[in-house]
Amino acid sequence: MHSLSRRSLLRAPIAAVGTGLLPACTDYGAHARSGPAGMADGGGFVPPGPPGYVDPSGPEVRAAERARGSGPVRMLRFTAAESTLDLGGRQVRSWAYQEALPGPLVRITAGDVLSLTLANRLPTTTTLHSHGIRMRCDMDGAPGLTQQAVAPGADFTYRFTVAHPGTYLFHSHVGLQPDRGLYAPLVVDDPREPLAYDHEWIIVLDDWVDGVDGSTPDRVLGQLKPGGGMSMGSMAMGAGDNRPAGPSRVLRNSHSRMLHGEGGSVAYPYYLVNGRTASHPRVFRCRPGERIRMRIINAGSDTAFRVALGGHTMTVTHTDGYPVEPQETDALLIGMAERYDVLVTAEDGVFPFVALAEGKNARGLAVLRTDSGRSMPPANVHPDELDGKVIPARRLVPDDSVALDDSDIDREMRIKVTGTMTKYDWGFDHHPYDVRQRHPVRAGERVRLTLINATDMWHPLHLHGHTFAVTGLDGVGARKDTALVLPHRKLVVDFDADNPGLWMLHCHNQYHSESGMMTILGYRK
Repeated sequence: MHSLSRRSLLRAPIAAVGTGLLPACTDYGAHARSGPAGMADGGGFVPPGPPGYVDPSGPEVRAAERARGSGPVRMLRFTAAESTLDLGGRQVRSWAYQEALPGPLVRITAGDVLSLTLANRLPTTTTLHSHGIRMRCDMDGAPGLTQQAVAPGADFTYRFTVAHPGTYLFHSHVGLQPDRGLYAPLVVDDPREPLAYDHEWIIVLDDWVDGVDGSTPDRVLGQLKPGGGMSMGSMAMGAGDNRPAGPSRVLRNSHSRMLHGEGGSVAYPYYLVNGRTASHPRVFRCRPGERIRMRIINAGSDTAFRVALGGHTMTVTHTDGYPVEPQETDALLIGMAERYDVLVTAEDGVFPFVALAEGKNARGLAVLRTDSGRSMPPANVHPDELDGKVIPARRLVPDDSVALDDSDIDREMRIKVTGTMTKYDWGFDHHPYDVRQRHPVRAGERVRLTLINATDMWHPLHLHGHTFAVTGLDGVGARKDTALVLPHRKLVVDFDADNPGLWMLHCHNQYHSESGMMTILGYRK
């Protein structure tokens, strides 16, 4: 095991905001502060649905949380509000946390108790979901399922133990709010970090439409639906007015070899890396020969990014926060809400980090600079590495410390992914989301879940509250919480039912989930 090296953040606004918040945090006693919308003990919310299932704040949930232990309490506050955001020469009006894009970096240590108060200063309800964290169910932020959505002007304190290190993501879980600026990176440090590196580069990818020429995500969804209809969430957020809807953002005539079909549903005007367009990229600096840990997060809503660093190979060390056996690659394909950690050794010069919007003929850009005398790469740069070796998630091997054992499968579940682009009627087993749905499991079971994609589109599927092992050609594979299933293919994953509650399973294409591609895994009492 290597000793942990100096892990200074490269100078970037996303890191500066986060580290500015953390020193102000103080430990406090056993009782969390509560706002008018709810308490950190969950408040006893019970959603509608069939009897016989564990409630989000039930005794089983509280027992599982106690078993995670309790370390130092880290107190933070996020204010969600309307903000003017600078994308690099282009200002837009949108919604964001702390008036920053991405939102402020939150950094804690595995074993800490996170106490994060969300202050809702938006004109509509919102929640906060800690994507990828295995937490207590009533802190999951699923509106109408694990809590009542936080009302405008109200606060809600999310408090839970964060047991596992890794790279994670905060985002709203109400309607299409994640396709605005309501997202932020979360890094959970390992107190026994085995990797050695000199710098860390947190890279957040996004596709952006809000506030550009009259477009909003809800109006874009209206363009995608037959007849220009609106979702229920759209109407609640005031999108059903008579203002011009902006230009059509419907993606047409796209194709991706890697995605086996269309690139997505939405033609975005901008693709961002750390909140900046390719014409005004962020620049990260270090010295030649220094070792960099890159934590790459796809916060986009409809775009898979193929990423590469020109002139470098990357060594993959983690996916979705969990370690894998290191493998070298030229590029990675990262679906929405997936995260990858890689190591690179900096060469001498100026190098483009390119996030190619797969199937959309566009890109995001950032720059690694170790030499002050060379010119910047052009916005349309296409390094050779983008067309080189790409390691899919199913080829990654989990580190022994996180690999599932060879326990027998106790329960098998098969769910069909359904819907069409023409009807935009996405769902599971031909049914749209209903909060009363339940796919039953029992605590202690090893579950095999087979997701059969019967559509012509690809889908990044996410299971709340758990990590699963992707089954590949060589058996049980890397631990993840979000994974791509390609058109007319299937995704088979195994997971342990070790976190009681009611948990969403959904597509992380926000336009698909908002159109109905969500369901619920429920623990039987």
